Amino acid sequence: MVRSVGIEEELLLVHPGSGEMASVSSRVLHRHQASPSARGEGAETDLEGELLQHMVETHTDPGTDLPELGRQLRAARVTAIEAAKAAGVRAVAVGVAPLASEGTSVTPDARYERIVQEFGDTALAAGTLGMHVHVDCADRAEQIRVIDGLRPWLPLLVAVAANSPYSEGRDTGYASWRQQVWSRWPAAGQAEPFGSPEEYDRVTRRMTEIGSALDDGMLYLDARPSAEFPTVELRVADVCTDVDDAILVGSLARALVETVADPEAEVPVWRSDLLRGAHWRAARYGVGGDLVHPVSGALVPAAEALDALVATVRPALADAGDEELAARGLERLFARGSGARLQRQAWERTGDLAAVVADLVERTEASARATGTGEG
Repeated sequence: MVRSVGIEEELLLVHPGSGEMASVSSRVLHRHQASPSARGEGAETDLEGELLQHMVETHTDPGTDLPELGRQLRAARVTAIEAAKAAGVRAVAVGVAPLASEGTSVTPDARYERIVQEFGDTALAAGTLGMHVHVDCADRAEQIRVIDGLRPWLPLLVAVAANSPYSEGRDTGYASWRQQVWSRWPAAGQAEPFGSPEEYDRVTRRMTEIGSALDDGMLYLDARPSAEFPTVELRVADVCTDVDDAILVGSLARALVETVADPEAEVPVWRSDLLRGAHWRAARYGVGGDLVHPVSGALVPAAEALDALVATVRPALADAGDEELAARGLERLFARGSGARLQRQAWERTGDLAAVVADLVERTEASARATGTGEG
């Protein structure tokens, strides 16, 4: 049976013209709720707020057909784009706000306010924009086996989705600055292998007891079992400007889950300090430099590391009907460049970060309104 997938996306709100982030999600959500489209059926009509007011979140329904998920992502983005325009701003698919602004604003909510009070600037700087992929699992034991098995492979998804080179008005030198910012949370990042549901529960309970997280919702691990659904949630990807890139990540995520869920699968067990290095290289260079091979641990060209991923998950890709989709997606990625590279190309053309944001706005809307199928 093919596993269901669901995708959540966080979108940035910016002022038209200046390109600075706009802390107006309350106004955007009000405009959305007043719109006739908000009363439609399906996940693509939903729009939600987040910790900080320069963000809104969309999601798809779970499904097995990735082109259909692509259609839902496009429709959800159109919902966000129209609500943002009605509120006088724009919605952008980018991992980090490229330009500085007047400051961040916390969404009025008792839990959010407590998070900021406890974690200070870590919380206020955490308004990065990610894409979370949920993949079905059979039971709790499989969830834990999967998150343990995903550990060496997740840096490659960071590299594929890297889409945040600019922050606070400057080039950070990274392909995914979001990954660096997000790792500041004490309950974020890569965990040691858990081995069993009981150990996962013991460790995460201790994390909340010592204050690393206020509750289970703040267990920001790179991969975690969902508390509400029978899924594993992969949380490492920047939100992608191109919906087809998001569907590529979704196809690789599902294939990885299917592959490592097998109790007989041979999964490399890495030290966490070495994995941090692999994540750092993926965030620093994306697919534009050498990455850590997920099996040998050697530094190899990004294409070679991704070839190893595809070779490992090819049976799962084939079983889901995603082999051609993934192949076309990776071919497009290397031919066109990553999201980070496209932003830097916009800078090279204009020398103006406001123009980079304008290009992101245009490409976000073009991808949302395209008749793509998720096949590259």
